[in-house]
Amino acid sequence: MLVVEKMSSAGEAACSYAALILYDDGIPITAEKIATLVKAANVSVESYWPSLFAKLFEKCNIEDLITNVGAAGAGAPVAAAAPVAAGAGGGAAAPPPAEEKKKEEPEEESDDDMGFSLFD
Repeated sequence: MLVVEKMSSAGEAACSYAALILYDDGIPITAEKIATLVKAANVSVESYWPSLFAKLFEKCNIEDLITNVGAAGAGAPVAAAAPVAAGAGGGAAAPPPAEEKKKEEPEEESDDDMGFSLFD
């Protein structure tokens, strides 16, 4: 079963890269073109992967996928800022307050503070 998972993930990756190559070159993404690129790269994939990826990219914009890769991790700050913008009464939102940079002085750590010493 492990071999099937490796082949499946390799097929997905190969089709993803093929779609990115086609997009980068400005070529329409089709199942035939994905299959051609995957075959040229000497990667064996299940026959259904190229058509699945072609159908996927017909319905979504690759540029949006690329530019929003890290958007899932940034969901919390956006959600926290939403009530502030809603409370503004529909007007232009006030800019966020400037962050104050604090100068951090390096603290000297001594062995005595930790409760042990190198020579005890």
